[in-house]
Amino acid sequence: MHARVQYPDTIEPLVQLIEEAAPTDIVDRTLEKLRSGVDPQTMLTASALAVVRSADLPPGHHGGPLHPLAGLHAIAKLIGRLDGEDRFLPVIQHVALSNKHVHDPATSPFSLLEFAPLDPRQAEVSRTADLAADGTGESTRAEGIEAGKAAFLKACSRGESNKADHIFLWLWDHVPAIDAFDLLLSVALPKNTLDDHYFLFPGYLWRALETIGSEHMKVLMRPAVRYVARFPAQKTIAEIDTLIEEHGLLRRVLRQRTGEDESAKIGEIGEAIGRVNVYSEIPVMLAQALAEGLSLEGAGEALSIGAAGLFLRSLTGNPMDVHLHTSANLRRYLVQLDGLSMRNRLLALLLWHTGPEVRNTQYRMQPAPQPDAEAVAALQPRSQEELLEAITQSIFSQPPTDWSKVSNLGQMRAVPEVKTTVNLAQQYVNRRYDPQTLMDRLAQIVCHDNFTEMHAFKHHQAVIEEFHATREPWRWMHLVCGCQAAAISFGKNMSVYEDAIERLHAA
Repeated sequence: MHARVQYPDTIEPLVQLIEEAAPTDIVDRTLEKLRSGVDPQTMLTASALAVVRSADLPPGHHGGPLHPLAGLHAIAKLIGRLDGEDRFLPVIQHVALSNKHVHDPATSPFSLLEFAPLDPRQAEVSRTADLAADGTGESTRAEGIEAGKAAFLKACSRGESNKADHIFLWLWDHVPAIDAFDLLLSVALPKNTLDDHYFLFPGYLWRALETIGSEHMKVLMRPAVRYVARFPAQKTIAEIDTLIEEHGLLRRVLRQRTGEDESAKIGEIGEAIGRVNVYSEIPVMLAQALAEGLSLEGAGEALSIGAAGLFLRSLTGNPMDVHLHTSANLRRYLVQLDGLSMRNRLLALLLWHTGPEVRNTQYRMQPAPQPDAEAVAALQPRSQEELLEAITQSIFSQPPTDWSKVSNLGQMRAVPEVKTTVNLAQQYVNRRYDPQTLMDRLAQIVCHDNFTEMHAFKHHQAVIEEFHATREPWRWMHLVCGCQAAAISFGKNMSVYEDAIERLHAA
């Protein structure tokens, strides 16, 4: 019989602690380990390995390893921006979420089993080993690799996620990791139209591996492979393929890197995206701009500016409706990723609007532009310190949600008090007060959240990255977005934070 996956002795005890501790004890046990000297990044890695091994993927996208793994990148980065024992808070949030899913009857009991990779061409690959000795096996090796890729795609076309998992373990051992990831994205990107998470899950997990290291890559990627492969594949998006073909985007040499010479064009397109009411107009703008010479990086930056503008117009009160921003952030990263195929780079840019959690926001929008400039101008003047405290208190004083009146989370609307936070944040950036001070405050605030299953953390990280990667004057929009998201998510559920902070203060 197959045995469950086992980890190296250096981390296995930590993984078992997270798997076996009762949810009522997990905050205490985690804090105990961190205070005893366990490195926060090591604890975070153990949390990821635990939820991979002992929590199943549910039919939807909430529960199991999906959100803990997709949130790894954001948590790993946030640890490095916090001081003292505050660094423990995001780790505790991650461990508590993993432990919750390990004990949730919807996703457990479950064990990820160890098994040998499935060789797609047993005879040919065996023959390759014999031929390689005399230098005549290269063509057969290449054929074996192509057969492996074809077998994976065929398994995906049938929704055979278990078989796809077997095959992909073989591919990790036979092709460069970036080639395997590119193959996975070739399935994940078109399926973005079915659910944003088909793309977000493997994409953000890949980013996390850059931070926590690739030692456990193959096992951490297994749930992402199984998730992407389940259900029949969405192979093409006709309207996007038509755009690519009409503009010859795969037949021409596209500029990769951006420069100051593109600033005006990037701002023009970004602002135009932020004003649209019909999202299907967005890929048309981007494809035309690429055909006219805009760089891929420049198109990604324009998309980021537009996504920020649309997020500020959004009326949503669902704290997990942040994919407008996080998805643009991830796509911008992928466009610059060495080794990714040109088709996947183009799909990353041109499919942004298709994800249900992005697409549906176009029906809940305020007129452009937002925030209201007159309302911001009417605010009383404040110093940086005064304004920072006003923003903070406006977030902390958001009215509580009456959950008895919420029948559909996706239909929640932001309460009017959110606008108070947004206007104050706009005043802060209009005065060009110190951005890092505001980022640090938002970092402290986001640690309160254990309602959004890492969405709040991912959005916070996206805001930081997009501010630093976007040029003047548009970069400041991202900080306002960060404050808006914080106001929407704050207070929904803070039980983990409250338990942790009580123990930290009791020391």
